[in-house]
Amino acid sequence: MNREERPLSSVAERVREFYERNPYPPPIDRLDKYRQLWRDRNRRRADYHLFWPSGSYREDRSILVAGCGTSQAAKYAVRWPAAKVVGVDFSAKSVRCTEELKRKYDLKNLEVHQLPIEHVNDLGTKFDQIICTGVLHHLIDPDAGLRALRSMLKPDGVMHLMVYAPYGRAGIYLLQEFCRRIDIQVTDKDIRDLATALRMLPPGHPLEKLVREVSEFQENTAIADALLHPNDRAYSVPQLFELIKKEGLIFGRWIRQAPYSSKCGVVSKIPQASRIARLRLEDQFAAIELFRGTMVEHSMVLYRNDGPYGTQQVTFSGEAWRGYVPIRMPETICIQERLPPGAAAILINQNHIYRDLIMPIDSIEKNLFDAIDGDSSIDDIVQKQACSLDRAGSLFERLWWQDQVVFQTVTKET
Repeated sequence: MNREERPLSSVAERVREFYERNPYPPPIDRLDKYRQLWRDRNRRRADYHLFWPSGSYREDRSILVAGCGTSQAAKYAVRWPAAKVVGVDFSAKSVRCTEELKRKYDLKNLEVHQLPIEHVNDLGTKFDQIICTGVLHHLIDPDAGLRALRSMLKPDGVMHLMVYAPYGRAGIYLLQEFCRRIDIQVTDKDIRDLATALRMLPPGHPLEKLVREVSEFQENTAIADALLHPNDRAYSVPQLFELIKKEGLIFGRWIRQAPYSSKCGVVSKIPQASRIARLRLEDQFAAIELFRGTMVEHSMVLYRNDGPYGTQQVTFSGEAWRGYVPIRMPETICIQERLPPGAAAILINQNHIYRDLIMPIDSIEKNLFDAIDGDSSIDDIVQKQACSLDRAGSLFERLWWQDQVVFQTVTKET
């Protein structure tokens, strides 16, 4: 569905033309494996409670996918068949690709509109959840885009926002300037030649590791999106927190929070760990971003600042945590071979890109972890395992920071 056309700035028009010629992510024509993956109710519950730890699980909600690209809105419609999903994108080609998936998979719960994010209020309805990943940083006025999205979020709604981070993209910005200086264009030949050049980067170049290890850099569409995009910017942690505060939003958590935590991985072992831990949480995140130095994006959960949610819904102060119901993250694997002394297992979240983010657990802790069934509260687990509350509290707090579990914090579910 097309909305009334509005004049675009020259840069915005170039961005739209870029995506008409180089849709990204590339179009796909099958969602069968994705549908099978998300038929797992525990996976859906973990996803829900990552965003709403204090909510009662429900699937019949409204979801806006802002800047849906060629398939993201269709994927959400497949993932949550009881939800009403609306996808918007200002690229006609992206909308057409999404409509094709809608027809192929008979996604009656999906609507698609060709519409810039800045004008989402044209939709005339508010949403329980807004997904905006990899989009805001391409807008001419990201502040206006986020302001528009916030206006469409219900008071108790949640937003998933992802934007580029500057330090891990240093090599990308070097190559972007390289491309501008020698006038590399968005043509098939120039992109193929650029892909060849990337394979010949000198050792130690800031982009060398990404080209070697990130599978997307093997695709010409990804190379074009990273190096030839007409407009992008990146946000450091302080800049991102300034943006969300200015636009009436509050931070809930990082989608994957272990890389930002002073309690996890190598950061917990450096001589400066205690100094970092004394900082307020936002400043801890900023310091750790600088120490790690290679983050390429920030992906976070946000709430309205006038809504019912505080900045920290999960807390291990007081006694409320005893009633939390832990739910395992589906990406977690439990390794029981070649273990360090004293460990009965090592937990790894396969979505973590940093290899230091592993979690050794001893035999008592493994028994507690194995007892997580998605229905029992921490109190229930402790009673069954005859473990001390202090030890259990310490473990479950670590599991949460390490992205091994999420919590349903209020009431048990049937």
